[in-house]
Amino acid sequence: MRTITLRQGLVALLAATLSFGATQIHADPLRIGYQKYGTLVLLKARGTLEKRLADQGIQVQWTEFPGGPQLLEGLNVGAIDFGSTGEAPPIFAQAAGADLLYVAHEPPSPSGEAILTPKDSPIKSVAELKGKKVALNKGSNVHFLLVRALEDAGLTVKDITPVYLPPADARAAFESGQVDAWAIWDPFQAAAESQLQARTLRDGQGLVANHQFYLAAKPYAEKHPEVISALVEELRATGEWITHNPDEATKQVAPLLGLPVSITRIAIERQSNGAQFLTPEVTTAQQKIADTFSELKLIPKQLSIREVVWTPSKEKSSAKLAHQ
Repeated sequence: MRTITLRQGLVALLAATLSFGATQIHADPLRIGYQKYGTLVLLKARGTLEKRLADQGIQVQWTEFPGGPQLLEGLNVGAIDFGSTGEAPPIFAQAAGADLLYVAHEPPSPSGEAILTPKDSPIKSVAELKGKKVALNKGSNVHFLLVRALEDAGLTVKDITPVYLPPADARAAFESGQVDAWAIWDPFQAAAESQLQARTLRDGQGLVANHQFYLAAKPYAEKHPEVISALVEELRATGEWITHNPDEATKQVAPLLGLPVSITRIAIERQSNGAQFLTPEVTTAQQKIADTFSELKLIPKQLSIREVVWTPSKEKSSAKLAHQ
């Protein structure tokens, strides 16, 4: 009788071990795309997300992208499941058929992007950009900033010559005088201001909100709502930590960006913190940007932002994650 009981116990233990191993082996990884800015950089550095998801056997994989459009292309082709961009990239991606969902956003940070001119440029106003070459990353957050700044000055994109370049190439063109102005975001903006003494022709103040959005591949978000909810919670916690520990945050981020502490601190101070799920007000503001791009024929069709906003079931997601 004792032999049978022992044998049954061993069988049960082996079954439990195999079941646990299967969970570990077959759990889908969480693949995150990030850029050289924002809360995701510090979330990666701190490792708190990995610790939170370790018990569920979920590995976190990180891939760096030079800009939002490139990141969302990675999401569209299935290379990543989640990432952060400015306002314009998800609009262009949705227009191109990307199967994405808006998950959350950070508060506005309008001074975290700007149109810059060289320190010795004779251009003193946005109106003087008429007929000039302006570098920008096509479909990025600064694309909308440029559209709004030109509109405010009585111009349109047709009045300038856009030069579409990713940040590194745009800086080279800007520094060598191949373009007259550069629309760019932090930390590239802060670096150009400090290292090249670039002048701010116009930043986003009074023009744009410059929200940072967190987006997920729709299939992943629908399959793993508990992971997405946990990720947003960790982003919110990391944002609070940055707000209360700006010096330490700066010291951690500077080597990751390859920038001096002084420049990184400027970008940190202009960054907003406090990730939250989308509100109707933010959805409406994003819809206005999409409508603007549609009217300007920058995208081929009208979009409905509300249709691609993720609505979490917090109780269900938290319970599922806790009991996995």
